[in-house]
Amino acid sequence: MINKRLLIKNLLAHNDESSFYDKKRKIDLGSKEGKAKFLKHICALSNSNPKNNSYIVIGVEDETNEINGVDFFDDSKIQNLINAYLSNPPLVIYENVAFPNLPSDKVVGLVSIRATEEITSLRRNIWKYWGGAIFLRDGSMSMPKDFDIVIQDVNSEIVMAIENKAKNNIEYTLDGVIDFNYHRHKDLDANYKVFKEQFVVCWAGNPKKVKDDIYYSRVDIELINEQVRLFYSTLDEVSISFTEDEFRIIEYVHLGLNNQNKYYALEEVTIVFQENGSYQMETNLIFEPPQFNKKTLYHIYNANLSVIEKLKKGIPLNAREKKDVKNLPATYLICFLNNFTEAKTKLLEAKPYLKKLGGAVYDSYKESVRILRKMKYS
Repeated sequence: MINKRLLIKNLLAHNDESSFYDKKRKIDLGSKEGKAKFLKHICALSNSNPKNNSYIVIGVEDETNEINGVDFFDDSKIQNLINAYLSNPPLVIYENVAFPNLPSDKVVGLVSIRATEEITSLRRNIWKYWGGAIFLRDGSMSMPKDFDIVIQDVNSEIVMAIENKAKNNIEYTLDGVIDFNYHRHKDLDANYKVFKEQFVVCWAGNPKKVKDDIYYSRVDIELINEQVRLFYSTLDEVSISFTEDEFRIIEYVHLGLNNQNKYYALEEVTIVFQENGSYQMETNLIFEPPQFNKKTLYHIYNANLSVIEKLKKGIPLNAREKKDVKNLPATYLICFLNNFTEAKTKLLEAKPYLKKLGGAVYDSYKESVRILRKMKYS
């Protein structure tokens, strides 16, 4: 079992970017350009490493190796993006890895790529890259190759040595549980559960009892053995249940108009632990979007347009608009879910202005975009 935090440290310490790993300050999967560049690197690393894993580490400064982290990213459908755009796609997993010196809302992203031993290429056009294009790693660069290539295995021994040095042990596990429960989350209700005598899941949050059910807000959930954060949210609520073999999370989102919000089940994540030291994670979107009066939504949609226009021009908002802007990301989301197709575009265009406001407004923006991303490939 690999401790992913140790793996990242070993990758960064090994040498600079190479033909089996890349590092990025951040990635942008919200734009065509960002998706294209990400797919290019996946394609190149897959072709350059036919018989071993290759990796992309996200949240690290290129020149200094300083670990600054990125926002928690829980797009379980990232493989669908890979399958849609690549022929002979590799198996790609994105994991959020906790580092003790980062703020609580930051992680290091780790993309693991396992090739199929066949040549990977772009299936169709995206941004400036043509369908059929093939990429390979040339040192630290992902370069196009427009001639016949021969896949060579040159990194397996190096990668195996790095992964072996990142093997987990009982000391790392115990230290991880103590750090999670008694240091990082000492102000929350923290718990842990051992599965199959080898997996340890820790979770923390603010509990709230509704009839016979308990829901958690400010939730953080980690698989301690691998130092992988399974779930993190400062806003939404989740229910947690488990058996001797399974750990199940149901995430709820709080949506509504005119201060009449309700909780709606968004996504169910089930982790099944097995006797052979492995586990499987299954994610199902169970969201049924709430429907609202169209006349009310038209009024809200136009009010949002007016607020964003003022923010663009630097015009001060009045008292009513200051209240509206706090709900703007969530109401744009509701409009989109009720067939206002342009609402998503308007929300994404508003990002720089909402980011400038910061605080709860920008947190709401990130949560709304996260929900949209979950729905896109489902």
